[in-house]
Amino acid sequence: MPATAETQLGTKAPSRRSVFILRFGSTIVLWTIALFIAFSGFEVAFWALISIFGMISLWEFYGMLDHRDLPNFKLTAMICGAVMLCGSFYYFARMGPAHSYDFEVATLLFFLLTVFTRQMFARLRDDAPLQAMAYTLFGLLYVLWLFNFITKVLYVTPRSPTGAVTGQFYCLYLIAVTKFSDMGAYLTGSLIGRHPLIPHISPKKTREGFFGALGLSLVASLGLYGLMPGHLAELNWTHATILGLLLGFAAVIGDLAESIVKRATGVKDSGNLLPGIGGALDLVDSLLFTAPLLFFYLRLVVKVP
Repeated sequence: MPATAETQLGTKAPSRRSVFILRFGSTIVLWTIALFIAFSGFEVAFWALISIFGMISLWEFYGMLDHRDLPNFKLTAMICGAVMLCGSFYYFARMGPAHSYDFEVATLLFFLLTVFTRQMFARLRDDAPLQAMAYTLFGLLYVLWLFNFITKVLYVTPRSPTGAVTGQFYCLYLIAVTKFSDMGAYLTGSLIGRHPLIPHISPKKTREGFFGALGLSLVASLGLYGLMPGHLAELNWTHATILGLLLGFAAVIGDLAESIVKRATGVKDSGNLLPGIGGALDLVDSLLFTAPLLFFYLRLVVKVP
C-alpha cells in the first residue's frame, strides 16, 4: 500500500519531535541509573550493568549478521565475551591496569584459537570459513572490547585514601559529552540540516549536524570542567577544549560506524529494546569510540598514573 494511503488511514510515522522525546527520555533514564550506581560505590553493580548492556549489544550485532545470513559463531563469541568482561573487571578492580591488559591479550588469543578450533567442526566451504571467523572476531572487538573501556575509565584514576574509586566523575564526563554530541547532531541536523554528510552510509546525517555535534560536545566538556574542576583535576581548560572536540568527532564516527553495519546487514535498528532508540547497540554506538579515546587520552597525554 502506498505511503499516502497509510497516512490517510491514520498510520502515520511518528514525528521527529516525538522520536526525539522518546530517544532523549530513554537515554536520560538509562544513563542516570548507570551513573547513580557508579556514584553509589557499588562497583560490582556498575560492572553488572555495563556487562548486561555489552552482552545484549553483542547479541544484537550477531543478530544483524543472522538477518543477512552471514556466517558467525555467536555462542562461542558470547562465552568468550563474558569471560573477557569478568576477568577484565577483576584485574582492573583488584590489581590495576597492567594486569588487565595482559588478561585481555590472553583472552583475545584464546578467543582466536577457539574460533579456529570451532571452524574445524563447521561444515562451511569456499570462503565461508574465513567469513565466519572474521565476522565473529570483529563483533567481539568492535562491540565488547571497545565498550568495556567504560569500566576502564572508572578505574583510570587512583583510588582515594579510603579505597573508594574516583573515576566515576570521568564516567559522568564521558557519557555527558558523548550524548551532548549525539543531541547536537540530531537537533542541528533536524532544524537546519541541508547538506548530506556521507549519503551512501546515512542519508539523514548532515554537515550541519556534524558541526552541531562538535559544538554541543565542546560546550558540554567546558561546562562540566567549569562545574567540577576539583573532580576532573587531571584536566585543564586546554584538555577540556581538545577533548570536547575529539569526543564529539569520535561520537559521530561511532554513530556512522554502526550505520555501516546496519546498511550492510539490511536492518533499521539493532533491536527494539529501548523506546525511541532501538536496540542496546543503538544506544551505545557512539560510546564505543569515545570511551577508548578518553581512556587513552588520560593515560598517554595527561599521563594519569
